[in-house]
Amino acid sequence: MMRAMRANAKWIMLFVTLAFVGWMVFDVGMDITGQGGATLTDAAARVNGVKIDLQTWYDALRRAQDEQRARGLGYANTLEEQRAFEDAVLEGLIQEILLRQEYARRRIRVSTAEIIAAAQTSPPPEIIQSEQFHTDGRFDPDKYRRFLASNVDPTFTMALEARYREEIPRIKLYEQLLTDVYVSNAKLWHMYRDEHDSVTVQLLELIPNAMVADSEITLTDEDVQAYYREHREDFSRPAAAYTSFISTSRLTNGADSAAALERAQALRQEIVDGADFAEIASRESADSTSRLMGGDLGPFARGGLIPEFEQAVLALRTGQISEPVLTAFGYHVIKRERVTSDSIHASHVLIAVELAGEHLDEVESRADSMDLLAAEQDDPTALDDVADMMGIPVASAPVVIQGSRMVLGGRVIPDAGLWAFEAIVDEISTVIETDWGFYLFRLDSLHAEGVPPLDDVEASVRRAALAAKKWDRARAIAADIATNLRAGQHLAEAALEHLLNFTTVGPMTRRNPAPRLAGLPAVAGASFGLGVGETSAPIETDRGIYFVEPTAKYLADSTTFVSQAAIMRIQVLASARQDRVQRFLLSLRSGANVIDRRRDLERIQRQFDRDNEGRFNPFNPLGY
Repeated sequence: MMRAMRANAKWIMLFVTLAFVGWMVFDVGMDITGQGGATLTDAAARVNGVKIDLQTWYDALRRAQDEQRARGLGYANTLEEQRAFEDAVLEGLIQEILLRQEYARRRIRVSTAEIIAAAQTSPPPEIIQSEQFHTDGRFDPDKYRRFLASNVDPTFTMALEARYREEIPRIKLYEQLLTDVYVSNAKLWHMYRDEHDSVTVQLLELIPNAMVADSEITLTDEDVQAYYREHREDFSRPAAAYTSFISTSRLTNGADSAAALERAQALRQEIVDGADFAEIASRESADSTSRLMGGDLGPFARGGLIPEFEQAVLALRTGQISEPVLTAFGYHVIKRERVTSDSIHASHVLIAVELAGEHLDEVESRADSMDLLAAEQDDPTALDDVADMMGIPVASAPVVIQGSRMVLGGRVIPDAGLWAFEAIVDEISTVIETDWGFYLFRLDSLHAEGVPPLDDVEASVRRAALAAKKWDRARAIAADIATNLRAGQHLAEAALEHLLNFTTVGPMTRRNPAPRLAGLPAVAGASFGLGVGETSAPIETDRGIYFVEPTAKYLADSTTFVSQAAIMRIQVLASARQDRVQRFLLSLRSGANVIDRRRDLERIQRQFDRDNEGRFNPFNPLGY
């Protein structure tokens, strides 16, 4: 039966790939042969010419999955999440290669003496935390050294040595990178002023789209064509996929609600007959949080619970058990614990309304049939055949732009957008399962990225050409205002003359500009560069054209700065060091020649399987 395993906790974290962590040991370029469309010696990726073969890639992915499970984080529930996880693992392998190449370039090596010294003086964090090496609740270095001097399991010492061989070069590189990081008093003072200098300004705004009506602009077909010729690249589009699909619902119905109500009534009767409420809640409740506490929700302020639940609690006596109460979450069997004038304390057993009985069998049968029928087809008409057999209409899905997600009826369909750009035209997807239904897609066509013909984007070009003319009009008005300001006109008078927005903004600092100036650094910067009563020249931004005039300024107190400089220096140095390391790693990665062939090999294998009547499984690429 086609059922995807559900994880209670959704995997939400990728491995940290751009940091000095991760003592992963792997060998690059293993020579293991394979069969089929692709072999395990094929390069999954190359990093500055260094090969990461498929065997190495699969080993690293398997270790990463094992680590996720060991940490209780689960894995991926959708193909999109799986791809993100896989990309993060590959980035880890890429970084390891780049760092090793950097060690070689800088002649960074590790001696046996350094490893022994590190093992004796710098034990790993998990060793320090182990009670085996504690005395009076604290880590005892002597106890650990005695342990090392004894007949230690060779597996432990080998693992420890491998770890230090990875860690020590990183530390040496870290020291080389940070040896010249320094923060001068002048820089500290400058940073302090950015946080404490403040200014209040008068602001005049010229927002082209707001100040010039469409009816005021004349736009001819020749204008549109000229704009398209001069700004073709502005209309470049990413690749787009066109798909068709069929779907079948898995939403609950009245029978499911009745089954949930019946179950809630049965549990209530158990409790009324003497069963322990907390035990029933721990065993049966769908509320995973309160279930751990025997259904106890704890006290809530009045008005903090959903109305129908709160009303039911208030209608009970202390200790009384309610009849099942229906909310958007399902049926609740509620026990009133304590109610005061300002709080409500209750426990509950939640029975969610889920697919059940004959309806569950029917939904699963249709999903299984959809999957089976699709698997038996290998031509583009398969989707229509499945639709006919199941009495489901075939519909056209909205066009999907590469990098975006498929949205149907306001709902995001996981994996479909990703699959569309990895599939072969006419290929049919596996069944995609969501909380509300099952979907089967066919890739009808792919449009390559690039600049489409004018006819395809004429509406967008017309809007852009209209906006450009509005900007020209706004610039002309701004130039006129600037001339009048130089002649002695006040900013408020200019605003009134042209019916423009004029407001007072501030006080604000350089570090925290007023919300109205968020994302406008040029305008905020000019506000601090002018004297009180001095008006700026027109400042053009992506949003509009601005004039500013400071009306008040307050400067940072140097005495207070001196008293805080020492602590500030520590914080700034830590941030500067972190920034140095991050910039180095980013530059290392951006300068690398990385060729990622994983998706290409999957396509090769998919075509191979297709030609040989196989079926590609995206959750088991290359059949490995």
